[in-house]
Amino acid sequence: MEFNPDELDQKAIYKLLTGAIIPRPIGWISSISEDGILNLAPFSFFNAVGDDPPHVMFSASGSPNANRDTLSNVLATKQFVVNMVTEELVEQMNMTAQSIPSLESEFDHAGVTPIASVKIKPPRVKECLISMECELVHHYTLENNRFGGQTIMVGKVVMFHFHESVLLDDYKINMEKYSPISRLAGSGYSKLGEIFSVKRN
Repeated sequence: MEFNPDELDQKAIYKLLTGAIIPRPIGWISSISEDGILNLAPFSFFNAVGDDPPHVMFSASGSPNANRDTLSNVLATKQFVVNMVTEELVEQMNMTAQSIPSLESEFDHAGVTPIASVKIKPPRVKECLISMECELVHHYTLENNRFGGQTIMVGKVVMFHFHESVLLDDYKINMEKYSPISRLAGSGYSKLGEIFSVKRN
């Protein structure tokens, strides 16, 4: 079957896109408002975009009337932290996806611990095994949107944080200790499962 996205509603487009492009890593983005209120939210429209120098991206949705807190915070402060979600933190991550008043913090709502970053103001999540402090270098709102659209946020990684338990020799990651999760469609998530190697010719 063929589908013209111009003829579909947003829910149909979202289901097709997020059901086809799987699994997707989850960036658990912590930010801070200009008034000092901490925010924490998961984004599965997220990935690395380069290593020279290291950059990551996430895409935050808006609405005709207001932006999400994360988007507003990052646009205002130009800083954010990417915290990587592991199996032990699934429930807490899911709690931060809920809508709560802007004057409240998802750190408190989910019962996770903010810990000071080194180079930027937004805190990291202490319970996460891997976090990356980022400075916003570019943002772009997708044009011709019909439902509020998304803004792509590109950040330069200015500091890496890796718990020693997930590090192997030569900067390699111990996947068994790391135990990351990824997003599927709807309420589905996945673990790593079977890992196999394919050598390049």
